[in-house]
Amino acid sequence: MPTFDREIAKMAERLLIRDRPIDYRTGVFASEVTPGIPGVKPVTIKMIDANTKEHVETLEVDAAMVATGRVPNTKDMGLENMGIEAQRGFIAVNEKMQVLTKHEDGEVVHHVYCIGDANGKMMLAHAASAQGISAIENICGREHVVNHDAIPAACFTHPEIAMVGPTEEQAIERAAKEGWTLGKSQGNFRANSKALAELEGNGIAKVLYNKDTGKVVAVHIIGIHAADLIQECANAVAAGTTVQELSMMVHTHPTLCEVLDEAFKGAVGMSAH
Repeated sequence: MPTFDREIAKMAERLLIRDRPIDYRTGVFASEVTPGIPGVKPVTIKMIDANTKEHVETLEVDAAMVATGRVPNTKDMGLENMGIEAQRGFIAVNEKMQVLTKHEDGEVVHHVYCIGDANGKMMLAHAASAQGISAIENICGREHVVNHDAIPAACFTHPEIAMVGPTEEQAIERAAKEGWTLGKSQGNFRANSKALAELEGNGIAKVLYNKDTGKVVAVHIIGIHAADLIQECANAVAAGTTVQELSMMVHTHPTLCEVLDEAFKGAVGMSAH
C-alpha cells in the first residue's frame, strides 16, 4: 500500500496480514512467472529486490494471481496525428479536462477533452464520472473545475480503508510549502458503541486540518464501513467546512459516524464523551 497514508498502511498491515496466517513479502517484484500444471508441477515465481533488482528467492506455489494494475488503452487512437504526446499512454489535460499536446508546457488541443483513467489524474470510476460532468459543463460554456482533493477513495478490505485528500506526509510538505500549520485529530472505533456491538472495534479516523483557517484538508479512515463514513469528510473538504463548524454538528447515536464526531471535537479541544 505505497500510496496510502503511512500510519493507516501500518495499521492495515497489522489488522489485515500480521494477525492472520498469511506468508507475505514486501519490497520485492516478481520478475518472472513460469506457469505450472495442476497436480503435476507448481507455478514458479522469481523474486527480485525492488531497489537493487537482484534475485532474492524463487517461490513455488499452487497458483498465481496477477494484479499488476492498469494501463491506458490509448495506443491506437492516432494521437500523434493531432500532435498529442502521451506519456506511458496517459494523455495530458488541463483543469478543464481539455487535452494538451504534452505534459510539460503543452498547448490546448481545441474541442478535444479526455476524462477518466486515460488522463491518469485519479483512476477511479466516480472520478471519471465527475470529470465527464465537468468536461460537459465546460463544453457548454459553464466553467467548472474538479477538485480532486475532495474526491474520496476506498479499499474494500475487512476492515475497510477510505481516504480523501492528501496523506499526512503530503500534507506536511504542502503546509511547509504554502506557509500554514497542519493540525491532526483522531477518533477511535474502540470507543464507538455501535462498532463494539458489531465486534468491530479495530480502527481509527484521522482528520488533518489547517490550524490557521480550521478547514479540513484530509481524512483517513480504517475501520468498519469506512467507505461509507468518508463521504461526510469529502463533503467537508469540497465545501471548505471548518473543524469548528463540524465539531458543533450533531451526529446520530449510536452510529459509526460518531468516530468522526470524536475527531472533529478533538480538533478544537472538545471531548465527545
